[in-house]
Amino acid sequence: MGAVTTVRAGVLEVAFEQHGDPGGWPVVLLHGFPYDVRCYDRVTPALVAAGAVVVVPYLRGYGPTRFIDGMTPRSGQQAALGADLRELLGALGLSAPIVAGFDWGGRAACVAAALWPQLVRGLVSVSGYNVQHISAAATPAPPEFERRLWYQYYLHGERGRAGLSRYRREFARQLWQEWSPDWLFSDAEFHASAVSFENPDFVDVVVHSYRHRYGLVAGDPAYQALEDEISTQPPISVPTVVIDPQRDTMVPFVPSRAAHEWRLPGLLDVHHVQAGHNVPQEAPDAFAAAILHVHHNS
Repeated sequence: MGAVTTVRAGVLEVAFEQHGDPGGWPVVLLHGFPYDVRCYDRVTPALVAAGAVVVVPYLRGYGPTRFIDGMTPRSGQQAALGADLRELLGALGLSAPIVAGFDWGGRAACVAAALWPQLVRGLVSVSGYNVQHISAAATPAPPEFERRLWYQYYLHGERGRAGLSRYRREFARQLWQEWSPDWLFSDAEFHASAVSFENPDFVDVVVHSYRHRYGLVAGDPAYQALEDEISTQPPISVPTVVIDPQRDTMVPFVPSRAAHEWRLPGLLDVHHVQAGHNVPQEAPDAFAAAILHVHHNS
């Protein structure tokens, strides 16, 4: 655990931890929902030992990160996450870092790599091309997979918003257990991350995210031009390693390498890892190895 620093970046005062020599090769590690920066605690030492400077930000709505203006929409849309990463790179003066993440963090990394490849040296993404295709969101999946999305549909209604607000820790623990059935995390591990869900914007950002991705609510107009670009499903050309977790119950099947290459022409390799949804916390050595693979091949 490192000291928390903040920097003004776009619409946010972003809280982040930094590890390693400031002159090292840069890496940005991005957490998902419902997790926080603690998922990277056992990833960073290997990267620092290899000469990296590692930045681990709290996403919008998590931990000490705050919106600067009370009037800014509490959007959780993917364009906002990608723009937040772009603004953070500029605010910190990070020159072409490797960006790596899973879930929401993987989405932010993929959006940034797709839209601004000149800013990104390389990418590590859990489960591949992690960019939502919102125009196709109304297409149903087989019932066996649809039932796993209960939490998304729950958040589409006001009962879900109230439930998340009242039971945010119980909600998160339920998802941790469902998505990573083999991960026997401790109460201490869970509570170390759960404090981040007390952020005053957490509920609004999460609810907006899970409604916007289905086209149920409008996005922040400030990001509409980016959403228009994202809607074309742009390819990601930067050097990329995909991590395919073998025990993630949110992945109905593991895609082939060719399926990944369709949207990832810069694909270097696919690493199959025995882990559930939260790969960096469940398999930290494998996650660090994927980043080092990009470092040595880009």
